[in-house]
Amino acid sequence: MTFSQLRERVNLLLYGSRDRVLGILRTVRILVSLTAIAALTCYYGMPLESSTSGAILLFIKCTFGFYIGHYLVRFFYDFHPLEFLKSHAFEGVLMASLLLEGCFDLLTGSSLTGRLINPIGIQGVRDWSTWFIQAYFFVAVLIELRDRRGILPRIKFHPATIFISSFLLIIGAGAGLLMMPEMTTGGHFHWLDALFTSTSATCVTGLMVEDTPGFFTHKGHVVLLLLMKLGGLNIIAFGSFLALAARFGVGVKQHDLIEDFVNKGSVLSSGGMLKRVVVWSVAIEIAGSAAMYLFWPDGLFATNGDRLFNSVFLSVSAFNNAGISLFSQGLASPEVASAWMIHWVVTGMVFLGALGMVAMFDLFGAENLRERMRKPWKQIGLATKIALYFSLILVAFGSISYFFLEFHGTLQGMSTFGKITTSVFQSVTRTSGFNTVDIGSIGIPMLLIIIVLMFIGSSSSSTGGGIKTSTLAIVGADLTATVRGRRHVQLFKRTISPLLRSRAHSVLMFFVVGNLLGIFLLSLSESAMLASGEIGILDLVFEEVSAMGTVGLSTGITADLTPIGRSILIISMLVGRVGTLTVVFSVSSGTKSRNYKYPAGHTMVG
Repeated sequence: MTFSQLRERVNLLLYGSRDRVLGILRTVRILVSLTAIAALTCYYGMPLESSTSGAILLFIKCTFGFYIGHYLVRFFYDFHPLEFLKSHAFEGVLMASLLLEGCFDLLTGSSLTGRLINPIGIQGVRDWSTWFIQAYFFVAVLIELRDRRGILPRIKFHPATIFISSFLLIIGAGAGLLMMPEMTTGGHFHWLDALFTSTSATCVTGLMVEDTPGFFTHKGHVVLLLLMKLGGLNIIAFGSFLALAARFGVGVKQHDLIEDFVNKGSVLSSGGMLKRVVVWSVAIEIAGSAAMYLFWPDGLFATNGDRLFNSVFLSVSAFNNAGISLFSQGLASPEVASAWMIHWVVTGMVFLGALGMVAMFDLFGAENLRERMRKPWKQIGLATKIALYFSLILVAFGSISYFFLEFHGTLQGMSTFGKITTSVFQSVTRTSGFNTVDIGSIGIPMLLIIIVLMFIGSSSSSTGGGIKTSTLAIVGADLTATVRGRRHVQLFKRTISPLLRSRAHSVLMFFVVGNLLGIFLLSLSESAMLASGEIGILDLVFEEVSAMGTVGLSTGITADLTPIGRSILIISMLVGRVGTLTVVFSVSSGTKSRNYKYPAGHTMVG
């Protein structure tokens, strides 16, 4: 009897029980994963007695055993075992590592991961690996829930609802984690401040009400790191998220909305988008971490682990345009204020993050590069041209303005190289919130220019906020066509459709009205400080535009705002992060095709 014949007989024997067994295990897996996440949260977030922590740790180890057993059962019941191994290669490697870790723990009583990596000096490396494994299986559970036979596919979701809900879920979970005793160095973390901090990190804004390095423990810093990564990833992976939503009821008529974001021919082709986004973003962050690790000033950190963790934290924060650092005064702190090479690395990371993943795929993707080499006449796409050229124009404008307006101000006393570095840095970080000078000391003319730059923001499909460079480009092209009397709006030798022009003007109006409303409400909530002269109206304007643009720059008034003022900024940060896409998708998805139109109307304009 050949192996194929033997396997065929085994398949026939297993056929009757296969669906029942796998269905039971799927349900148990969901319960185990959710319980394990809750157990891990208590284990790392609460001060526990040794007996309690030991029991929780034992349960976590048992969950690993369950995952291994579940994988083996699925492999055994699969009709094509070799194909199963190929299609689940990553999970197989993870199972092998878990098995090796378990055997090592039984034989030696210690962690293999800890033995191998702890000499680096980073606290809690074993904890990180445990969280990663549990998070992987938690995501696997969510993937299983998308199956057409499950509950979720029966519910019709609007894309905007999915997008907002995902952010609210991350923000709520982050606030809950930050309020746990082990996340702060002492004292009670008020729920509103925790919500503000979680919103700022998830919306990659960077406005903080507490001193990040002093108030939070290492565990709190790890939570902030995860929130920044998830928040940035949630924005740039929205195309793939909508591809998943398409399985839950997004119709074919909405595919054109999705492809506006992912910039592909069809949503059905965006299945690998999430994978590409994750791989590219992680690769860039690793490269940034390595560069920062090399360029930190000597003697800045007590241990090699602190040096490495600060490199990873700042790299993730920079690429995701979050603007949070582990220095009390940001990069304006005396110990790093003159670390020019660190400033240039952060500048490059922020610029790439603000450029957008779609533009980077077009510019640096291997397939696109090869095609342009074979066909020299082939150019980069329109969206990439807008993102790249307008970003460079804004950087140049901001840098030159800062250099001349602040030459005798915040730049005074610096070397020529330092002045150039600072000018470029503050121009590029209009989208991220990093600062190498005291923002409160910048003169009013430059503050007004920074407000305009924050309002414009970054490019589409990026981690930054604002109205986006695409909106600026289309509105500018429309204005130029109107002034010159052209019938068609043109940009880079391409005609811009009326629908795109309408969306651009809608986004612009949305941000103008939103910022005006936020400034008005802040003037009411902070009327006492305005009346006393502690702050000026320009401080509130700067704070609101920074929050809605998800920038994070501040003149230093964030921690002094009233609870109502902080609540206004929370809403502004959330709306600024999801508002533009939400408006565009909501309006577009509600559009119905009609075979009639009303007679043309005419009125005076201006």
